[in-house]
Amino acid sequence: MFRRTFWFTTGVAAGVWATTKVNRKLRQLTPESLAATAANKAIEAGGRFKDRAVDFALDVRDHMARREAELGDALGLDAPADRELPRSGRYAAIENRNSPKDNPRYAEGSAYLTNPYNRNEDH
Repeated sequence: MFRRTFWFTTGVAAGVWATTKVNRKLRQLTPESLAATAANKAIEAGGRFKDRAVDFALDVRDHMARREAELGDALGLDAPADRELPRSGRYAAIENRNSPKDNPRYAEGSAYLTNPYNRNEDH
């Protein structure tokens, strides 16, 4: 009698356990549960990605500053700025020494035509 009761109880326990496992798995496979799980994993992955991206950006900024300092030393950009600016490669077409309204003087060798009938001076 105890043997039958033992096996009956064991079978009921196994059935309850199996039913519970199957019901849990079925609940996990519903569309709402799958969507919630995917959203949670995406949020976790996004957080990890954000942390990695921030760390990468900070590393890039540090190395960039270090490289700029190296280039500045190599090119002498950190030298005092008392030097004279380099001469411009452009030449003025009109030499404005006094007042350009009175008598404009054109630079030597300029290709400006001094024809009084030239009407393109406004354009």
